[in-house]
Amino acid sequence: MKAIAFNSSPRKDGNTSILLKKVLNELEKENISTELVNIGGTGLKGCIACGKCAQTKDKKCAISGDDLNSWIEKMADADAIILGSPTYFADVNAEMKAFIDRAGMVGMVNGGLYQRKPAAGLVAVRRGGPIHALDTLTHFFQIEQMLTVGSSYWNIGFGRNPGEVEQDKEGMQTITNLGKNMAWLLKCIEYGKDKVKKPDISMVEKTNFIR
Repeated sequence: MKAIAFNSSPRKDGNTSILLKKVLNELEKENISTELVNIGGTGLKGCIACGKCAQTKDKKCAISGDDLNSWIEKMADADAIILGSPTYFADVNAEMKAFIDRAGMVGMVNGGLYQRKPAAGLVAVRRGGPIHALDTLTHFFQIEQMLTVGSSYWNIGFGRNPGEVEQDKEGMQTITNLGKNMAWLLKCIEYGKDKVKKPDISMVEKTNFIR
């Protein structure tokens, strides 16, 4: 089994990367191989609505000059997909939007390349706007007929400067639980639900939920 994660932050070692690596670490503990791909800062451009992917149905985007088609191939081959983005003006950043627009269209017109693959999105944010960004990723999974994996809270980590997200203890625990849940689902798919032990999910203190 293999899970692949895509990081759209231009900071390769920033907060988004830290969150993604936290998920991947939990998967690796369960002997699931992982790969982290940095798409941020690559100059990935958006869909031009040419419609050629629907005509050729060759599992490729017609736009040349970037690495998207190799990433689509990785997504099609992987057993699970994780997308991570920083929050820019209450949404995912430009590279991530271009990624899901183009990879998503290729997936749809080729019979559902990512259909029923476990998937999860996560976002890093300084303060506001992460729910909208997380919704963008989740909506991508839904239209691609993927299996969206959740956690014990929303998949968000707070921090501005690189490394600050690690001070968000609740956020880091949420991301840890996300990794455990994804590992459990992958093993259920591989071996059968009755043979897989449920993960030990650590919950945040109940006092955090008192209104």
